[in-house]
Amino acid sequence: MGYVIIGNSVAAVGAVEAIRKNDKKGEITIISSEPYFVYSRPLISDFLAGRVKEDEMFYRPKDFYKKNKVKTILGKKATALDTKQRKVILEDKKEISYSKLLIAVGGVPFIPEIKGLDRDGVFTFTALDDAKKIKEYVQRVKRVVIIGGGLIGLKAAESLEELGIRVTVVELMDRVLSAVLDKKSSQIIQKHIIEAGIDIITNNTVKEIIGRDSLISGVILKDEKKMDCEMVLVAIGVVPNLELVRKTKIKVNRGILVNERMETNIPGIFAAGDVVEAYDLIYQARRLTPIWPDAYRQGSIAGYNMSGIEKRHEGSLLMNAIEFYSLPFTSVGLIEPNSKFNPVSSTGQNSKSRKGKEYTTLTKFNAKQKTYKKIVLKENVIVGAIFVGAIEKAGVITGLIKDKTNVKNFKEELLEDNFGLISFPKELRKEKLRA
Repeated sequence: MGYVIIGNSVAAVGAVEAIRKNDKKGEITIISSEPYFVYSRPLISDFLAGRVKEDEMFYRPKDFYKKNKVKTILGKKATALDTKQRKVILEDKKEISYSKLLIAVGGVPFIPEIKGLDRDGVFTFTALDDAKKIKEYVQRVKRVVIIGGGLIGLKAAESLEELGIRVTVVELMDRVLSAVLDKKSSQIIQKHIIEAGIDIITNNTVKEIIGRDSLISGVILKDEKKMDCEMVLVAIGVVPNLELVRKTKIKVNRGILVNERMETNIPGIFAAGDVVEAYDLIYQARRLTPIWPDAYRQGSIAGYNMSGIEKRHEGSLLMNAIEFYSLPFTSVGLIEPNSKFNPVSSTGQNSKSRKGKEYTTLTKFNAKQKTYKKIVLKENVIVGAIFVGAIEKAGVITGLIKDKTNVKNFKEELLEDNFGLISFPKELRKEKLRA
């Protein structure tokens, strides 16, 4: 049996480890356009800031490939697939045959049409090479404009500010982190980041990057305001990397479509990670879920099925857990069923419960402590949550979401600081302990 995995990140690791639990002898080949040993992409902002060294970013021990008998083709791009002949064609025209194939190529930065993108000093920030190039370039830079106020843009902003660079984030929406937080929690994080020394401009975007010759001297915003800078970082977001499959019969929507086995419409070809649309537990439909832990689970399920062990993907759960300047937050599931509803007042300490058409929202906010909790319920089942500052109970709530537990008899305790297993009704507590 010949297994080929295109991509060398967390989904590939999950697949290799699953395959080797069932098949100790089958040949595994990993192909990656990056030349590096498997590393943790979430750490690239820490690498940029100097908090971790390159050899501290490795996701598995250095003997991972050898121990699992994995052949690697690193630093070479797969450019085409022959799904009939079961071959992967590399950029040097070399062909690699497979019996089972996993496509785990992740995502690529979304780059909008902006005049002046071809100038020196324009970067993206999704891979280790990006961080290395930026780290070298910022030695001559005093001011940076970051286009995009999402997770990638703000982590890059934090790292650059720690290097002594003046950073301005320009966000098209009315607030930062609008894809992963509601309005209140976004306001808390945004204020915290501004207090740390980063400038944030919302309801605006960059329409042109200006300069002399190839060098950057500034940007012009949509409202015609000019801002001086020597570097621009484009961090609007990531989209599935579909380049390899577009000329094949593999079905795609926004991402590659897979079934519960993580298999595409073509037997023997699987996909996992940021490149796929998989079933979502909360939305009960196939959606993009570009998060690190789910990519590993998807890769693992693909690996099991590729090697003959039947495993089913029960569904993705969109989760984000990160911190900015030591203020952590976690968001999980459906966080804003009614986007027009602002759950709490803007100041002071507040706790509210409010019903929408089919959802109940519980919130608790403490301005002084910068803490915020939000629980979204549908028919007494938690479908989403946000925790800012005090995130200790996020794991318990996430477990209740996954188990689809009816919390009717203890939902008023969900936001309490001492909420935990002891808060569960006796029978439910026994059930959880047995599990």
